[in-house]
Amino acid sequence: MIDKLTEVLVKEDKALKNLLVLLDEQFKLIMSKNVFGMEEIVERLQTCNKGIAEFEVERRKLIGTKSMRQIVKTLDNDNLDNVYRKIQKLLEEIILQKDTNETLIKQQLGYTNKMLNIINPRREVKTYNSYGNIKR
Repeated sequence: MIDKLTEVLVKEDKALKNLLVLLDEQFKLIMSKNVFGMEEIVERLQTCNKGIAEFEVERRKLIGTKSMRQIVKTLDNDNLDNVYRKIQKLLEEIILQKDTNETLIKQQLGYTNKMLNIINPRREVKTYNSYGNIKR
């Protein structure tokens, strides 16, 4: 069981490294404002996520309902512990990169919307209602 679990974790580690590379590539595309490249990388991210999900299902079949921390502590295998720690570190890096990418995309969308409002403002006539507030 230890060997199978370690093997699954190594596969998951490789898939997570691939995901981190894709997220770094997405960051570069965001910074260069390459919209078509960003659209293409979404498909690659989705296929990578499917692969990670398959490894996750395989791992859960092996360990059942127990948590991974409990398994690592009870089995006391150095190789398994090292792979588990590498995956934890990698997951933190992935979360940080994902949050950075999301923040940059939101900032750029906000900027784009403001520029569009400046270029093409709303044509509605602003009137006051009975309370003295502007009706939009």
